Amino acid sequence: MSTLSSSRSASAATGATVASTGAAHRPGLVRIYAELTKARLSAMVVMSTVVGFVVAGPAAGLTLEWPRLIYTTVGTTLAAASASIFNQLLEVHRDARMERTRHRPLPTGAISRHHGMIAAFVFAHAGVAMLGLLVNLLAAGLAALTIVIYIVLYTPLKTRSTLNTLVGAVCGALPPMIGWVGATGRLDAGAWVLGAILFVWQLPHFLSLAWLYRADYERGGFAMLPVIDAAGALTSRIVLLTSLILIPLGLLVTLSGLAGWLFAIGSALLGLWLVGLAVKLFMVRSDANARRVFLASLAYLSMLMGLLVLDRGPVGRPDIPTMIAETDAELSTASLLPRLGGP
Repeated sequence: MSTLSSSRSASAATGATVASTGAAHRPGLVRIYAELTKARLSAMVVMSTVVGFVVAGPAAGLTLEWPRLIYTTVGTTLAAASASIFNQLLEVHRDARMERTRHRPLPTGAISRHHGMIAAFVFAHAGVAMLGLLVNLLAAGLAALTIVIYIVLYTPLKTRSTLNTLVGAVCGALPPMIGWVGATGRLDAGAWVLGAILFVWQLPHFLSLAWLYRADYERGGFAMLPVIDAAGALTSRIVLLTSLILIPLGLLVTLSGLAGWLFAIGSALLGLWLVGLAVKLFMVRSDANARRVFLASLAYLSMLMGLLVLDRGPVGRPDIPTMIAETDAELSTASLLPRLGGP
């Protein structure tokens, strides 16, 4: 008990020192909110939401509606930002113990918890209301569900079970689905395919990152798989397996009619590249190999989404079976005309 008490005292002292340092050198409000909302993560949310919306249009035979796209993207981004702030409010003491997060606005005292709480509620209400009033109720419901899962399930599980990564992946899979629903008002099969890709992608992406910061996560008291799997055998195996799963999921996009064969070839090549790096991590579990997988996963998603937008949907591409049928019909009609008009 004395050891535990001294540990808590040391943690409190560390937090107080960091807070006093942060108070002396407060960053600007823009930078504070960029940290609170995890701007880089928000950028990925924006990208996947836009892709979901843009791909859904041709797949459903719809034209692109720019105002609705903007409302959908901004609303989803606000909802994701609120979830991020709520998460940091609940984990402020743990963040103060981690090297990776101790410079965030809440641990340093650059912003008060009261301020953060107000911002989180404002963003949540604004995002869900925008989606509900200007897009549709289903999109608003999915955004609200994202916030609830992130706060009620994901955040508490981070200190209790390695399953937190799977729950967090659900939250990351919802933005492209919200984009799809924003365009169509429905949860079609295409929405589930896009959601599945984002869900699976997050596993090699996050586990490789967690391997790099395993000591930091242990210091913060988080139950991440690389913390428990000290040798990294299970972690590297899951990274490899989920990287492999991304290849057939990419092909499924083309088979379901969401994209053409250019996307199929490109997604397969990108998948093989990620798998190759995952194999290296599986063979040699080093920080260098984990970093390569992490950086490659970022490039993989960006290029995959770009390919999907470029080669999206059936609109604009010739429908070969229909063209053949129409040509046959025209030839048959042409052959009958002389007979009908003859003596």
